[in-house]
Amino acid sequence: MEREMMVKTQIEARGVENPLVLEAMRKVERHQFVSEQYVSYAYIDDPLPIGEGQTISQPYIVAFMTELLHIDKNTSRVLEIGTGSGYQSAILAEITKEVYTIEIIPALAETAEKTLKKLGYKNIFVRCGDGYQGWREYAPFDAIIITAAPPKIPEPLLEQLKIGGRMVLPLGDAYQELIIVIKTKSGFTKETSIPVRFVPMTGEVRKK
Repeated sequence: MEREMMVKTQIEARGVENPLVLEAMRKVERHQFVSEQYVSYAYIDDPLPIGEGQTISQPYIVAFMTELLHIDKNTSRVLEIGTGSGYQSAILAEITKEVYTIEIIPALAETAEKTLKKLGYKNIFVRCGDGYQGWREYAPFDAIIITAAPPKIPEPLLEQLKIGGRMVLPLGDAYQELIIVIKTKSGFTKETSIPVRFVPMTGEVRKK
């Protein structure tokens, strides 16, 4: 099976160990989230175009960022900024109770919501809008993942993170690194992981 091979050779082989993440990557059908002309490429370790100048992230990065969130079946709410195709949302939804995801491009938000509903997900809530301000009605979140690169960490999202929660995001413009932010009682700690390349986060974050 292509998904099994993808997990074994692209994800496990590169150090992702969390069994919940690996099981989610085996279960979710990535080919459901790409357009018809790219279905034959769905399980290779590459980003693929999804329209509107955006991409679906490579499987390894999806798995790696999910593992860095430290979520499990007891996690109540995860906020995702940048729904894109909805693939990352589905991976999160296999592990945690509720996923709240925001997409700034209307066409992508609509397509992702239709795909996720077709696949039977009832614990994913999609909103079209600017993710900079987060989703205050459902804050605080146990974890936050950003799947487009802002030039700086959005302050409203830091405010919506639970104490002890983690935010994982690509940070930067010409040069990007994957960052893990952990909220503590006294503030925030920040860890740097690996160099990455994501599409830029757009909207209000560019005006600040």
